[in-house]
Amino acid sequence: MTHAPSLPVADDSTTPVVSVAPIVLATPDRGQDLHIRVSAPTRGRGLPVVVLSHGMTLTMNDYAPLADFWAARGFVVVQPAHLDSLGLLPDDPRTPLIWRIRTDDLTVVLDRLDAVEAGVPGLAGRIDRDRVAVAGHSWGAQTASTLAGARVLDADGIPGENAADPRVGAALLLCLPGAGGADLSPLASQYFPFMHPDFAQMKTPSLVVAGDRDQSPLTVRGPDWFTDGYHLSPGATDLLTLFGAEHGLGGIQGTHDTRTTDESPERVALVQHATLAYLRTALGLDGDAWPAVRRALAAADDPLGRIDSK
Repeated sequence: MTHAPSLPVADDSTTPVVSVAPIVLATPDRGQDLHIRVSAPTRGRGLPVVVLSHGMTLTMNDYAPLADFWAARGFVVVQPAHLDSLGLLPDDPRTPLIWRIRTDDLTVVLDRLDAVEAGVPGLAGRIDRDRVAVAGHSWGAQTASTLAGARVLDADGIPGENAADPRVGAALLLCLPGAGGADLSPLASQYFPFMHPDFAQMKTPSLVVAGDRDQSPLTVRGPDWFTDGYHLSPGATDLLTLFGAEHGLGGIQGTHDTRTTDESPERVALVQHATLAYLRTALGLDGDAWPAVRRALAAADDPLGRIDSK
């Protein structure tokens, strides 16, 4: 099995994984029922949950390198299919509200964990509802951040509603879009009016992951834009910066995916092991998992990245 270079792996034993899709959660106010993919280990009880939000142009069937990795090591991973992955038309009345609907999708999953269990043979009674994390990549990271306490500024610069969910104990925010306003490109200002985050109340313990070559057409700034969530929020305790990584972070959306411009199995392995370690520590499963990764990466002769903590 693949180990992230220079990282300690005290116990990398794995369990076979079962994935079921689609499981349908009735959501009459959404216009279409919410479909989800669930990946879970076939053994074990007291399993923590990760709700993983996909990025733009991706789907609930992507991110197998993360979903399968976490599931094989004891997590139940739930991937909702957001409306934007279903070909939502620009003139659809839901389109201007899609960012809010995305947040609601994650909340629906947390509200309906009984249905999640029932949809996977053998999963009933095995989920630990007191250990829940949200995760996301790109637009999915912004979606996940709202359950960690991030808000969206309105046209007058006033933070909108607070969707922070007390059930969420940790967040993994990969390529999290940064500040809005003058930092946005004309493209982003025109088409993504919700890209004006306020991180001041993002208090849930969070790991931000960014690539130091992730140059986005959504901002007039450089790759540091994707680190704003770490610098501007009280809850983002750690920042993992991957050297040489672009928006795909080496290929986290899938192996040999044509959308990956910086394919690197080594970078993906680092993301896999680092995020797993952070989850295990943040959710109270192993207090030394994340500190051990921090120590190892700091001591590496030729590291693939750097961890900053506060």
